[in-house]
Amino acid sequence: METRAAHRPLQLVVAVDGHSMFYAQQKLGWFFDPRRLLAHASSQPGLELAGAFWYAGLKDPSDQRPFRDALTSLGFTVRTRPLRELGAAAADSEQRQFVRANLDVEIAVDLLTVAPRTDEVWLLSGSRDLDRLVEVLRAQGLRITLMSTEGMVARELRNAVDRFVDLSSLRGLLEKAESLQQPVFVRTAAV
Repeated sequence: METRAAHRPLQLVVAVDGHSMFYAQQKLGWFFDPRRLLAHASSQPGLELAGAFWYAGLKDPSDQRPFRDALTSLGFTVRTRPLRELGAAAADSEQRQFVRANLDVEIAVDLLTVAPRTDEVWLLSGSRDLDRLVEVLRAQGLRITLMSTEGMVARELRNAVDRFVDLSSLRGLLEKAESLQQPVFVRTAAV
């Protein structure tokens, strides 16, 4: 990786595995506000937020549409894949079961694509499948900070990163505070 100019801030990219973070946040008992995550990233001395990605599995193309639109308006690049569906009869909604949409390839492609112009990555995930990606990014000179929750992150991934930050330590900075600010998205009643 080429040497960065001394006056230029280090370039930071944030990548959020929405599926992994949904369950991590449920374990925490609170949800983080994507707006506050970006504000926290932007406030880091010596770092400039150069990009933000959000990865989500969808039951159907309209699933989470207001939330995805809000993420896009905040500056996230949103990547989606359909959830895989299991069950006896797909048309029988009572028997429908959805399993995780694997977005690890999308995470890897995006981070490898931005790696030449990035110095640090904040990875919000717990997926064991990303440990090799992290090793490759570190070999290219990137600093990787993993943000997740104890018990919700694979040991292999945690061991591969430069630094681990437990989301519980960031509650005051990241927690959704509906009374203090506008929500990330607002559902309107159908007329």
